[in-house]
Amino acid sequence: MTPISPLSAAVWLVTAIPIAGLMTWIVLNVARRRNFVDRPNERSSHREPRALGGGWAVVLTVLPLWIAAGFVTGRPPQLLPLSGAVLLVLVSWLDDLRNLSPVPRFAAHMAAVALGLAALPHDALVFQGLLPFWADRIVAGIGWVWFVNLYNFMDGIDGITGIETASIAVGLVLVTLLAGTDGTLPLQAAVLGGAMLGFLIWNWQPARIFLGDVGSVPVGFLTGGLLLTAATEGLWAPALILPAYHLADATVTLLRRAFRGEKVWQAHREHFYQRAVQAGLPHAAVSLRILALNVALVLLAVAAALCPPPAVPVVLALAAFATAFLLHRLAHVRPDLPAGTGRRP
Repeated sequence: MTPISPLSAAVWLVTAIPIAGLMTWIVLNVARRRNFVDRPNERSSHREPRALGGGWAVVLTVLPLWIAAGFVTGRPPQLLPLSGAVLLVLVSWLDDLRNLSPVPRFAAHMAAVALGLAALPHDALVFQGLLPFWADRIVAGIGWVWFVNLYNFMDGIDGITGIETASIAVGLVLVTLLAGTDGTLPLQAAVLGGAMLGFLIWNWQPARIFLGDVGSVPVGFLTGGLLLTAATEGLWAPALILPAYHLADATVTLLRRAFRGEKVWQAHREHFYQRAVQAGLPHAAVSLRILALNVALVLLAVAAALCPPPAVPVVLALAAFATAFLLHRLAHVRPDLPAGTGRRP
């Protein structure tokens, strides 16, 4: 099979944007008519109810286009990871409706990840042979489950998940095209990025609709699967660099809460991006700062894919420094603005 062309990836990305935008508009109107809204509480970063369920628009764009791209290119998609995504959509929708306990949610996450890992070829090792097969799959599975959950944790302000996912997706398109990856990974990443950009039209500040668990959980699963697949192709450094902001913010926040003896599974407003909003930055300003970091991370991911192996640790160090710098800046926003308004008193 010939590698995917840049033009083909661009076509699929651009195709996904209007489809997702239209689907989001439909879901928005349905949610409004049925009064399906997210109402603010003491842990919210919003002051007014917003329509919920935008994730339906994303998954109903991504999954059919992934299937179509596979057949068009002669690379039929794997059914197991798609089944895992469908499972997460259904369970997460129930969670949006009924607030499920952590046990069924976590069980669904593990089941979906198990299906995704089962679809990987036996010789496709995420950690490039540093671990035996069984350990490679266990560690990869734990990381994938954590990634699904952190995506849910990090979906707390307007635009953040759309920007993060689109940035990771575009980065994956670039590095896989440069590497000449033989598979549907570049097209899948292009579709996911385009779908999130289409959703972002309606989710930018002031957001008219949120993803909900039905969106953030499956999107985290699909994004994590693409990153793990890239790692099995030898692109482990870009797979670490591209999601660096989400990984760092969620992991550092979790560890801080754990060290304080708090219940880490409970909702809160202690992520770095949430603290910046509480200190006065509007949602758009925080999301744009994350976008600026992600542009740098995409460039570093491309550098990691192109540079000789001895230089990869230097690129990783630069990505870590850039991410830590943004976390520091978000944690030290001057608290002289009315929270979330962006207007000085």
